[in-house]
Amino acid sequence: MNILLVDGYNIIGDWVELQELKKDKLANARDRLIERMAEYRSYKGWRVIIVFDAHLVPGIEAKNLHYDVEVIYTKESETADERIEKLATSLHTRRDQIYVATSDLTEQWVIFGKGALRISARELEIEMTEIQENITKKVKEIQEQRGISKIPLSGEVAEIFEKWRRGLK
Repeated sequence: MNILLVDGYNIIGDWVELQELKKDKLANARDRLIERMAEYRSYKGWRVIIVFDAHLVPGIEAKNLHYDVEVIYTKESETADERIEKLATSLHTRRDQIYVATSDLTEQWVIFGKGALRISARELEIEMTEIQENITKKVKEIQEQRGISKIPLSGEVAEIFEKWRRGLK
């Protein structure tokens, strides 16, 4: 299995979309990153773990699951880099390949030493754009495959018929 470890604030600081959201409210940028990584996880089938530094969110260490993506907030005395390094070591097996998404050059060299591969923030953003385009294309194909009625129906009537067809009330 492939596992992607994401340095949350590093990615937020690098992606233009997330930088803009961060200007208004950091929580919005975090939520959007989690949503995007959920799309990544669903599309690629990889396990995704996002790690955020606690110094930007004071409090105790926390681990949550959002949209099937693991989200970790480190302890106040621990950086995201330190947690990512620990995870890269503990999760690495012969069957699992660890990837780390960060543009921190020092972190990239450290994770190479732990057997993990790196994906820069820019590379991940490009891949996310391609994934989004593929998802949009697939949705369009599915919509085009729907049967077209030969009888002109209003949207409301077509919706009622579709509910009947699916056995819904």
